[in-house]
Amino acid sequence: MEKKLLIAVDFDGTIVEDRYPGIGKPMPFAFETLKMLQRDGHRLILWTYRVNKRLQEAVTFCEENGIDFYAVNKGFPEEDLNHPETGRKIHADIFIDDRNFNGFPGWGVIYQNLSGQDSSLEKMNKDFGTKKRRGLFRFGR
Repeated sequence: MEKKLLIAVDFDGTIVEDRYPGIGKPMPFAFETLKMLQRDGHRLILWTYRVNKRLQEAVTFCEENGIDFYAVNKGFPEEDLNHPETGRKIHADIFIDDRNFNGFPGWGVIYQNLSGQDSSLEKMNKDFGTKKRRGLFRFGR
């Protein structure tokens, strides 16, 4: 049996384009990928800087796009954030965020990695019909 993961997902810049305090357009394949991850049995946590009204706007936007989260800004639904022994860091197996060390790889790469599919750049380029691009910097010519 494949391990089911607890996945914490950022909102601004990850699920949607970063337009905080507004809500940007959905990132390409974000909601499709999140739905596939849920269908695969993974639990999703919305993990965002947003609070109060802005947080509710994000939750509602996701619900309108077919995503209901296991928990929001906490490790599990019943977690009491007002309890004196509750830390601010949530428990999750994986964190998906545009501010990762290597940046946001895209939802296709994320799904392929989590589902155990081939995630090579050449295969993704072939699958999505894109051409391999050169970066701004050329090392080791």
